[in-house]
Amino acid sequence: MARIEIQVQGLFPTPVAAVMLPDAKARNAELERVILQHRAEHPSLGASNNGGWHSTRDFADWGGACAEELLSIAREVATRMTTNRQGEPVQPQWVVEAWANINEAGDSNACHYHPGAFWSGSYYVNDGGCADDVSLGGEFEIFDPRGPAPMMHAPLLKFGGEGGLSAGSAEMIRPRPGLMFLFPSFLLHAVRPYRGSASRISVAFNLGLYRT
Repeated sequence: MARIEIQVQGLFPTPVAAVMLPDAKARNAELERVILQHRAEHPSLGASNNGGWHSTRDFADWGGACAEELLSIAREVATRMTTNRQGEPVQPQWVVEAWANINEAGDSNACHYHPGAFWSGSYYVNDGGCADDVSLGGEFEIFDPRGPAPMMHAPLLKFGGEGGLSAGSAEMIRPRPGLMFLFPSFLLHAVRPYRGSASRISVAFNLGLYRT
């Protein structure tokens, strides 16, 4: 019998981009200073956070020069990942909203998505030790947009190929200072409980479009 050649193509991919930003140490020191000062002067906004502190969504207004630089990079990454319906480059006029989060021992963020935006993302200012100690938790968890469907008929089986092992479940991103990642805003996501004794500090953002 002749050898059977199998061609596998991943259809309907969901892009998630990760970028390690250079010069993170100095930037993060300034961002941490500004964010901690803002927390001392402003109460937490109630959003997806279970405990912790969630700023208002005007981080661009009070975050200073480092915030401006950070959000400029986020816009650039989003633009490079976006095309028109023919796959050609575009230059969207992104509407950006951003906020800071501080999670301490026992804090987490409930599962949610970001209506009204096209791209969403996070940047880690301080991982609270999560990168070096997996027992501290605090992972960013992204859920399969197909829900449990890939697991319903045969929960012990997975799809072969890239990304197949997480079908019907979730993927996790471990915090690391200087890491920025972007994902489509319709993806359900959560932050697992942080079990460290420091502060897990991040900046989250949405990129939408001007609407008239």
